[in-house]
Amino acid sequence: MFFYVAKAVWFVLQPSTLIALLIGYGAILIWTGWARWGRRFVTIGAALLLIVGLSPLGNVLILPLEDRFPRADLVSPPAPKGIIILGGAENRLVGSARKAPTLNEAGERLLEGAILAHRFPDAKVAFSGGDAGILYKSDSEADGAAAILTKLGVTPERLILEANARDTYENAVYLKKELTEDGNSDGRWLLITSAYHMPRSMGAFRQAGFDVEPWPVDYRTRGKVDLTRPFDKVSEGLRRVDTATREWVGLLAYWLTGRCNALFPAPSSEDAG
Repeated sequence: MFFYVAKAVWFVLQPSTLIALLIGYGAILIWTGWARWGRRFVTIGAALLLIVGLSPLGNVLILPLEDRFPRADLVSPPAPKGIIILGGAENRLVGSARKAPTLNEAGERLLEGAILAHRFPDAKVAFSGGDAGILYKSDSEADGAAAILTKLGVTPERLILEANARDTYENAVYLKKELTEDGNSDGRWLLITSAYHMPRSMGAFRQAGFDVEPWPVDYRTRGKVDLTRPFDKVSEGLRRVDTATREWVGLLAYWLTGRCNALFPAPSSEDAG
């Protein structure tokens, strides 16, 4: 139930949708006796469209998420026993239809997983990701990930595939259960996901009782230098704000529903509340 409610609520609450609804509602009111309010709504919506789409707001929102967890120290022993890759790097709806790999901008999750697999040849490679579609169903992300990883040189016997999870909390719970049943949950495990998504992921895995170490990828900013960098395309600015806002709202929702061990999980053993 949480999965479907979260999808529905987020569709309405994401900034780009709210701005579109504001302009659309205002445009309708212009043709009624509430024309003055309609013009106000359209004006406010247009101003927000430009501010959100062109200003550095998206970078300001996403940078604290990206900088929260540095990469684990892989120089000091022991070597990782396993590498966890979270889904979200593929468009399986298109990939299953075209019978071809269809990586999105988070494709570094799979690429970095393969790189680490070659660096640590004894480590298992676990992938978690099912079909998160609602209106359009496809096969699981795990199917596509397995094909891509093997083509990148990861042998099939090293792969552990979890194909039922639809969100981050299910990633943690289902993968923990599967690895425990196989006797592989102990030892040092690395967690690969997008840098902005790492705080919620770490919080969910900790809540599930699975001790993992972060290996963030898919950075969207260069660092603090981007706090003043505007966007040259409105669509890119809107997308960045949507992405960052989704994570902040997700952190709050996970914390309130007991799916995350802290409101804003921190690298240290003692989370920031």
